[in-house]
Formats: sequence, C-alpha cells, structure tokens
Amino acid sequence: MGVTLTVIALFGACLTIGVLAVFLHYKNTPMVRVNNSELSFFILLSLALCFLSSIAFIGEPANWSCMFRHTVFSITFSLCISCILGKTVVVLMVFKATQPGSNIMKWFGPIQQRIMISACTSVQIIICAIWLIAMPPFPSKNTKYQSSKIILECDVGSTLAFWCVLGYIGVLACMCFVLAFLARKLPGNFNEAKYITFSMLIFCAVWIAFIPAYVSSPGKYTVAVEIFAILSSSFGLLFCIFAPKCYIILLKPQKNTKQYIMGK
Repeated sequence: MGVTLTVIALFGACLTIGVLAVFLHYKNTPMVRVNNSELSFFILLSLALCFLSSIAFIGEPANWSCMFRHTVFSITFSLCISCILGKTVVVLMVFKATQPGSNIMKWFGPIQQRIMISACTSVQIIICAIWLIAMPPFPSKNTKYQSSKIILECDVGSTLAFWCVLGYIGVLACMCFVLAFLARKLPGNFNEAKYITFSMLIFCAVWIAFIPAYVSSPGKYTVAVEIFAILSSSFGLLFCIFAPKCYIILLKPQKNTKQYIMGK
C-alpha cells in the first residue's frame, strides 16, 4: 500500500509541475493572466507541496517524522487555500472595479494580496509552533487493536492542537467557498469563481468524510485514511481549478482571448 500511495503522490506532484510548466509557457496569454497569474503560480507550487507532504506519512514513525508530517501538511494546505482565497477575492474585486468610479483594486493590489496570504498562512504556522512546543506528536507502540502485534504509529500529542490545525484549514475553505459562491454568477464566459466553488465543495466533502473515517479507523489504517484525504482533496483542487484553463490553453487556443473571457 505504501508504494502505491507514494507513486500516486509523485504522479500528482509531477502533474502539478506539468501544469505549472504550461502556465509559465503561456504566461502572457489572457487565460493565464486573468485574476493575477502570480496567484495561480503560488497555488500550483503549494499544491505540489501538498502532494509531496503525503509521502511524509509513509514509513516507520520517528520523533522528527511525526512532527514533520503534521507540520508540513498543515502549513502547505493553509498556504494553498489562502492563495485560492486570495484569488477568489480578486475575482470579486475585479468585477467591482469595472463599475463606474470604482478604484477598489487600488486597495487590493498584488502587495495587499501577498500580505493577506502571508497573514493567513502565518496563523497556521503559529498554531503549529505552539503545538510543537507544548505537546508535539511522537512515535508510540499501539497494542490496543491486536494484542499479538505491536503497531508503531504517530501519536498526535495534543488532540486539541491537531483538531485546531484541521479546523483552521476548514475555516479558510469555508470562507473561500462562501466568497466563490457569491461570485459564481458574475458576467463573463470564463468565471473562475464557478470552478473554485466546485473545488471547495469537493475539498470540504473529502475532509468532512475524513473525520468519522479517521476516528473509527484502527491502528495503521488511520495513516492510510489521512493520506487518502490529502491526495483526493489535492487532486480535486488541481482538476477543478486548472483543468478548464488547460483545456482552453492547449485545445481551444481560439478562445484564449480577452474578448472571450470578458464575454464580449
């Protein structure tokens, strides 16, 4: 199972890097530049890290790996969702900026977007730092489910901190979903908010299903459940947000125009 999950994670990371390469090659086209191409690059880089973070859950637990896996997973996902949240806000702001007399983009330019993403990610970093200082995850021997076998696993240390980490990612995802849902009917042939809304639905569904599965899974299967949630939510974000863009860029280049995107 470990080999299969590692191959899937590496495939997802390579696929994400491939999409990033496509976006870099066509970086001057309207489809890439719409709603800040820099945010798209950040999302793809953080998604690649999300895929790779799942590999840290595979292998024999050690003090450093138990702390590393949960920290990397939580920070990379927070960075990814923060970037998507920033892009969603940009979609709303761009529409508001088209109204007569509006200078709203003056107050939410690239610098403000970077500050927002940094602030949202920093909150998760602080939570992780407190977790690692107070009650960090550690390797433990589990004989609860099979007395004849000793299962080496990572104990989360502080259960409260673990659920705070997941809860914060959930808060960011819910904020992103609400804003994208509000922007889903904005005019234009290519409204990115519709795809963000769908991606957040999949993301939230995966992690809501993760909670009972994680709690009820015995021993080593809790790790498999967590890896599955990481990989499936990462693939959901990648395909929902970037597949429509790649389709137009690579297969429908005649639609890769500002006139088509604006619906003119």
